[in-house]
Amino acid sequence: MASGPDALMAERQEGARRRPEREKWDDARLVQACREGDQEAWGVLIQRYRRLIYSIPARYGAQPADAADIFQAVCLELYAELPRLRKVESLKSWLISVTAHQAFHWKRRVRKRHEREGDEVHPDVSDAQADVPGEILEAAEREQSLRDAIRGLPPRCREMIRLLFYQDPPLPYSEVAKRLGLATGSIGFIRGRCLKKLARALGDTGFGE
Repeated sequence: MASGPDALMAERQEGARRRPEREKWDDARLVQACREGDQEAWGVLIQRYRRLIYSIPARYGAQPADAADIFQAVCLELYAELPRLRKVESLKSWLISVTAHQAFHWKRRVRKRHEREGDEVHPDVSDAQADVPGEILEAAEREQSLRDAIRGLPPRCREMIRLLFYQDPPLPYSEVAKRLGLATGSIGFIRGRCLKKLARALGDTGFGE
């Protein structure tokens, strides 16, 4: 049996091999695997909701370093809660609520520090509320629903949408075609088909209602 660096390398290679399979799992299966100690499943679960978690501190005015601290706190809370998490279908709402409250407590600490040091308190900080604003919850849920719908698309559509809509600056069709190995003239047609699939997926979730 391999040991030392060889064993570690073999473990990492095996983990990398298993990860794509786990990315297809739904939340319930990932959570169950996490409870059984599957570290790859934990990594996939956190990656799936990473943007959702980070988006909420940003709305509270947190800088990247503070947002990273809030992200870590939420991950620790989720890890501790996994054995008791009964309604896995409510995981997204649970994460939004926990993250928003973590962000609120961060904002309150910042406000108290400013007051203690006699600094001017920025309006965004002084307006911190214990209740999570409804618009934050709604926006976070809509954004995550969009990410979930994109994740469920066929790989080519998923990659095309990423290249067309999530690049800054936007890529020209010629570059998108090159990266996908397609003819430039076919991008518009395939884009339309992919967007229709995305619209159907979003419709199934009640997005925009």
